[in-house]
Amino acid sequence: MLELTELRAAVLEANLALPRYGLVTLTWGNVSGIDRAAGVMVIKPSGVPYERLRAEDLVAVALDGTVIGGRLRPSSDTDTHLQLYRAFPGIGGVVHTHSTHATAFAQAGREIPVLGTTHADLSALPVPVARALTEAEVAGGYEEATGTILVEAVGDRGPARVPAVLAPGHGPFAWGADPHGAVEVAATLEEVARMALLTYQLAPGTGVLPAHVTAKHFSRKHGPGATYGQGGGGQGRGGQGGVGRGSSAHDSVERGGATRGDRW
Repeated sequence: MLELTELRAAVLEANLALPRYGLVTLTWGNVSGIDRAAGVMVIKPSGVPYERLRAEDLVAVALDGTVIGGRLRPSSDTDTHLQLYRAFPGIGGVVHTHSTHATAFAQAGREIPVLGTTHADLSALPVPVARALTEAEVAGGYEEATGTILVEAVGDRGPARVPAVLAPGHGPFAWGADPHGAVEVAATLEEVARMALLTYQLAPGTGVLPAHVTAKHFSRKHGPGATYGQGGGGQGRGGQGGVGRGSSAHDSVERGGATRGDRW
């Protein structure tokens, strides 16, 4: 059995953060991480309550979908995670939740526009909604097809500029340079969605944040000129506050060099 000790620890910590951040109900969510050198993803097992989850419960899966470590079945969203890792070689962690406000936008089929600086700190672009799956796609491989439409929604903008996509009628998927960074994106996304919904309730005609303010806030936290945080530049893909990984997390996704776990 593969050990992947450091990666398992990081994926466990990230999964346990989901209920702490109020992002999951029951077992409705999962986090994965990948060791790029080994070509192995580690993901939460299907249906295991978070309060009972242990590192040894996590499942190791090769990029071709073969389960190569673990005694439990992997998450039912495994093929979606794998599709994202195959398409985006710079990401190192993926999160899926059914967090209330982000899922409400997904169910409404509405993108989340950049209404304020909280959103701009995460991304200078709206959070897109993927296209609907066809009947043939659902029948032919639902989870992999879900990954395909998420990748399509990102398009040539790349996963660093579009760190999350809403699967229509389903919920949000988010990613980052490592599992922890991906969870920070998911947590920030949920807050951004909640703020957007409240804003529209108060003022339905609210317009988007001016482009020059959006650009300023995004640049303060991401890229070589970032000024947010302590040491090494900005916060990276950590979202709003959080623990912050520095600009290296964003730069890693941008360059296509995701962080990795230990060798197996």
